[in-house]
Amino acid sequence: MSQLALRVRCRGADDFLLEVSENLPLLGVTAIYGASGSGKTTLLECIAGLRSAEPGSQIHFDTTPWQDNATQLPPWQRGIGYVFQDARLFPHLDVEGNLHYGLQRHRHSSGPSVAEVCHWLGLEPLLHRQCDTLSAGQRQRVAMGRALLAAPRLLLLDEPLANLDGDSRRQCLDALKRAICASQVPALYVSHDAEEVSQLADRLLILESGQVVQHGSLLALSSRIDCALSRDEQAAAILQCELAGHDEAFGLSELRAEGHSLWVNHMPGAPGEQHRLRIPARDVSLCREQPRQTSILNVLPVQVTEIETGDSPRALVRLAVGEQFLLARITRKSATTLQLKPGDHVFAQIKSTALLTEIADPA
Repeated sequence: MSQLALRVRCRGADDFLLEVSENLPLLGVTAIYGASGSGKTTLLECIAGLRSAEPGSQIHFDTTPWQDNATQLPPWQRGIGYVFQDARLFPHLDVEGNLHYGLQRHRHSSGPSVAEVCHWLGLEPLLHRQCDTLSAGQRQRVAMGRALLAAPRLLLLDEPLANLDGDSRRQCLDALKRAICASQVPALYVSHDAEEVSQLADRLLILESGQVVQHGSLLALSSRIDCALSRDEQAAAILQCELAGHDEAFGLSELRAEGHSLWVNHMPGAPGEQHRLRIPARDVSLCREQPRQTSILNVLPVQVTEIETGDSPRALVRLAVGEQFLLARITRKSATTLQLKPGDHVFAQIKSTALLTEIADPA
């Protein structure tokens, strides 16, 4: 598999030092996740060539050196597409003009057409609009389209949804998922938003104070108690599921995970399709006995594997569902009342579930 090989050392303000030594697969979306000031944007700018890493640093895209002791490729020779927090559209061009600017700069004979990109990102109604008449979400979708039309070898996105409200963010995120899936361009996605990351990424590179503290698949890291994601208020585990069928009468679809049914709002698709399901830790409650009369449809038998309490009023519980895992965030008093301990068999009630993108070959 092709990879982006990083041996990066870069100093910033106030004695900040970024030191990263990782090999990232050039497949799907790798999220660079961490708190503000952890070095996410610094790393992305070093990869793009917008910031100079220290001598001795190495950045290799597959077999092509972008930076090493003998090479320092400028950004325009690296074949990247870059989307910033602010769209940075050309104000003297309309939407179509901005898109054609990207198309004119593609470095390969192959690449998506304007029509394809417009379809992926929902830009058809906007083509003849001036940029100053667009909403923030629309501007970001145009910026994404312009970057994709340059047929980049690697797409870099630096918190492109950070300035958007809830509805615009969801629309942009859905459009971006479609575009990345359809274009098959590998992407690095910088974010400090756990919910956003869990809906888009295949893999995570987690930074703290300029250092990589964890690197692995989203499916593996999302349910780990020792992961930075689990400390976030939006912490959620991901389950791999298979679409089992539909209940048209009630507008629901049935997913199967580890031999158990999970009901979600009706979704398109045929039985047998593979999906992943995001289950927020805050939406999971625990029972010692299986509830018999409850409005909650999704009740799973689980086993407690870990409990983290500390001094917080809340406890985080890791739960095994066959070979997969859930997280439950409950009060510490509830954990004490239930006398929970690793090895206990209990029942997880899932109050709500949010369907994520279809997954074909998880990393």
